[in-house]
Amino acid sequence: MEPMQFNFCRHLVAAVLATGFVGLELNTMPAQAQISPYCQQTPEAIAQKERLRQATLKGDRNAQKNYMTMLRKHAEGLRKCRQNTWTQDQAIWIRLYPCDARPGMLDAVLDQIVNRGYNQIYVETFYNGRVLLPATDNPTPWPPVMAGSGKGKVDLLAQAIQKGRQRGLKVYAWLFSLNFGANYVRRPDRQQTIARNGLGQTSLNANTIAGLSVDLGLGNPDEAFIDPYSPQARQDYGQMVRAVARRKPDGILFDYIRYPRSFGAASVASKVQDLWIYGDSSWKTLLQRALNYKGMDLINRYLSKGYISGDDLRQVNALYPKEKDPSWQGLNGDRVKSNLPLTKRLSALQSELWNLAVAHAYQGVIDFLLAAAAVAQDERIPVGAVFFPEGNATVGKTGFDSRMQPWDRFPDSLEWHPMVYATCGDTSCIVSQVQRVLSWATPRTLVKPVLAGIWQEPVSNRPPLEIQMQAIRRVAPNLKSISHFAYSWQEPASDRERKFCRP
Repeated sequence: MEPMQFNFCRHLVAAVLATGFVGLELNTMPAQAQISPYCQQTPEAIAQKERLRQATLKGDRNAQKNYMTMLRKHAEGLRKCRQNTWTQDQAIWIRLYPCDARPGMLDAVLDQIVNRGYNQIYVETFYNGRVLLPATDNPTPWPPVMAGSGKGKVDLLAQAIQKGRQRGLKVYAWLFSLNFGANYVRRPDRQQTIARNGLGQTSLNANTIAGLSVDLGLGNPDEAFIDPYSPQARQDYGQMVRAVARRKPDGILFDYIRYPRSFGAASVASKVQDLWIYGDSSWKTLLQRALNYKGMDLINRYLSKGYISGDDLRQVNALYPKEKDPSWQGLNGDRVKSNLPLTKRLSALQSELWNLAVAHAYQGVIDFLLAAAAVAQDERIPVGAVFFPEGNATVGKTGFDSRMQPWDRFPDSLEWHPMVYATCGDTSCIVSQVQRVLSWATPRTLVKPVLAGIWQEPVSNRPPLEIQMQAIRRVAPNLKSISHFAYSWQEPASDRERKFCRP
């Protein structure tokens, strides 16, 4: 590791861390009435646009012309409204299905998103071990979402980008990251890429919690986390990001930039066996952080047993008599000098080894993100990282959140998308999460909070979206962007129809 990276690791370990809807009428309302809190369309405009869309599907050329004119007017009206509204960018997260390849279906979905006042969409492009690329142009090891639908040639991501921009929407590709999916790690030629902890577990058999996108945190059989140090995994992921970048989305968001989250007491990593650093590549890389053979031997013993003993020190000294003290990157040599009493020296060595292991786990997450982001940035595509505000938390004196998500060390050149999903019956815990992220952000950082919920109704112990937004605005009036999880929550009937229809 370069000296700059070493310092980075050291610091990383040290850091602890009611209103109703007002529509937008484009043709008859006075200019000042076009500005609403949420830039939503009136029921009359929505109905008119839908009639034109349906007539267009039946081949009515005049309706098609009027439909396209209305799309342009709504796009321009949305642009003007958003310029004068908090927030200027309002996004929604959405999963597309093979049924969206049916004539007019994607148009209907995107129209509804514009009707609700959104000017950005985050399209789920890589998730559960599948990728939203056409079967005829998929250079990745993951099967395409469109597989088996009879629509293998359809490039649904490219269509969403094109049709979204037609409506004034910016379209981001949303990608799972360290969660590669079970079908990937079960391949005979990819099994060495899976992440492991010191108990011999992987995310396939450990007691872990899935993300919010899966039934509010219930298990996800498709979830499987990889070793971020795996060269094979990084190569495969980079290839996929390049394929997505060729579609020229307006941005790429990296989600699951973390390790699995465990239940109960296991949700805190307090010993080295709790860390997901026992994959082949991670273990090898950690040994390479040693600066001499004594250091490498002690690191290996620590990983293998979870501790080192006085016998370990004596054996290492006998094996490498020409080396004075064990050494590795980040070691505070003053704490472990050989002239110290054995008990004190042993305690200090174990503390330093724990710091090294934690820094190594964090560094894997960061390095993976930076490598993936570089692929998109080479194509001049903006990049964002999605994270939990508590994912970088310390617990007690030596414990860490088991997700080991060091978002406070993510570059401020990336967009920050904190998932402020806290539930406490009101907005106080949600606001607290936003404030926590803002306290770490630099003035340059674009912070774009992600809210979970629906309009005008509480859900899952969360207030309605408009109530959440009003509360956040009071404490963070300078935020320029916010997003809502998810389209499927707001339009459950549409989501079911599109998910289970016959393509």
